[in-house]
Amino acid sequence: MYTINEVRKMFDISASTLRFYENEGILPEIRRDTNGRRVYDDSQIEWLNLLVALKDTGMPLEKIKEYLHMAYEGDNTLEQRRQILQEHKQSVEEKLALTLNHLEKINNKIILYDVLVLKKDPQKFTI
Repeated sequence: MYTINEVRKMFDISASTLRFYENEGILPEIRRDTNGRRVYDDSQIEWLNLLVALKDTGMPLEKIKEYLHMAYEGDNTLEQRRQILQEHKQSVEEKLALTLNHLEKINNKIILYDVLVLKKDPQKFTI
């Protein structure tokens, strides 16, 4: 079992964010200890790992909530959940490709400045 403070540190998110997820039904079934404090088990930590990955890669909270509700429905939603993740993966890959393209442009501009400002030999650069 993990305290809210331990979970907060594990995922580098605030306690208020964890409470928000719970209130929104995105982080369900949080139990309380004898003093009324939230305690998280391994299955909730596993869900949080996926939740943070989905959120950090741009999946809207409503879509995450939809995915979670499907998970509660059981195996009859496996294909729909797979489809949600497949579509999100495609979106992440497209954004990543665009970001890598932008990074290449930035790197090329830095090389230009290295040549102009630092007087480095452009023949010695590897891209």
